[in-house]
Amino acid sequence: MLRKKLTDKQAELESLRVAASGFEIREKEIEAAIGEATTQEEQETVETSITELELEKAGNKEKQRNLIQEITDIESEIAEIEERNKPTATPVARKETDKMETRAKFFDMDMEQRDAFFANEEVKGFLQRARGLMQEKRTVSGSELLIPTVMLEVIRENIAKYSKLISKVNLRTVAGKARQNIMGTIPEAVWTEMCAKLNEIDLTFNQVEVDGYKVGGYIAICNATLEDSDIALASEIISALGQAIGYALDKAILFGTGTKMPLGIVTRLAQTEAPSDYPANARDWADLHTSNVLTIATASATGVKLFQSIVKNSGAAKGKYSRGGKFWAMSDATYTTLMAEAMSINAAGAITSGQLGTMPVVGGEIVILDFIPDNTIIGGYGDLYLLAERAGTALSQSEHVRFLEDQTVFKGTARYDGMPVIPEGFVVMGIGAAPATNITFADDATNTLAEN
Repeated sequence: MLRKKLTDKQAELESLRVAASGFEIREKEIEAAIGEATTQEEQETVETSITELELEKAGNKEKQRNLIQEITDIESEIAEIEERNKPTATPVARKETDKMETRAKFFDMDMEQRDAFFANEEVKGFLQRARGLMQEKRTVSGSELLIPTVMLEVIRENIAKYSKLISKVNLRTVAGKARQNIMGTIPEAVWTEMCAKLNEIDLTFNQVEVDGYKVGGYIAICNATLEDSDIALASEIISALGQAIGYALDKAILFGTGTKMPLGIVTRLAQTEAPSDYPANARDWADLHTSNVLTIATASATGVKLFQSIVKNSGAAKGKYSRGGKFWAMSDATYTTLMAEAMSINAAGAITSGQLGTMPVVGGEIVILDFIPDNTIIGGYGDLYLLAERAGTALSQSEHVRFLEDQTVFKGTARYDGMPVIPEGFVVMGIGAAPATNITFADDATNTLAEN
């Protein structure tokens, strides 16, 4: 977080310096205007320009000074954290070095927080039961190894960390099925005579329902890893499960099919007719596959024309129900394409790009996700996507699945459902070709085989 803040402050400082480089040109223009001013009105205009320029220069200088101080403070804080997390003892062997580096920092915890984490009785009990089950080498009937509450918090933190979109949408924690009420468009009141009767106006409410679908899987941990340090055990389990669940969640938010998973933004926009199970109490279904699924022609896919097209197309995302900002999701290749097209040379002769993590002109944070096909941009008002999170994330130890392989198997699960409740708040566009409207998800091979 500090490094991201540092990058933002440095970019803001660079922007101020670029603006300051233009002051000299304006001074020369004002000097020329002074010599050309003949009337009282022209002289007053020149004086106003001088005052405005001096105020801008003073404001720019003050902002630069404050930013430089903020950047220095952030760099000092980062250096202090890095110094605090360095190993405190001299390693005597490579293996000991590895252990000490691992112990120095555990999922963004400092040493004091880490020690408190592993000193917690619930965590200690969990780790002891995990080792006990592994060492007994026997079938354990009906003994699920649930994560203690404190460890659940760490797993949830890493799900949010690895899921880049969960912080951009409207996340709600629910215990069962949930219903999202949606107010219809605000009606217009009617003007009439002062003593005349009032007209009746209509106000409607709609409703969508979300449930909870399971996302997860299991991983096999080598027993030698379990026999290592407590931190090595927790790191393996938490990191792998957090990344796997977060990655699948991001894919579902954008491309989810709506069958045994959330309905994705792109999937809804691409629909050409209302699904057979479309709720009776929901808003009237709208066909958005032409108005909100757009293509930027090849002739307009470079330079200023590209960003003009993006600005125009972004207008298809309607924000009248939104209380937040936009986001734009794309692949790394698409992002670098936009960076290249946004390049320019500033007054100092340096090459710069207006692409600094936000969409130029339109605004909104850019989110890079490698599963999005290249030249496809998905965006809109994230708070108009409802993501319902059900309780019950758990970790269990297998009975004897990998006994002969000398491995202990753990599983991780989470339950989510979601949909764009105001689908016209989003848009998907393709650069040079029609955007991709579906992708492949991991195959549910286990359950397909069981059904067959």
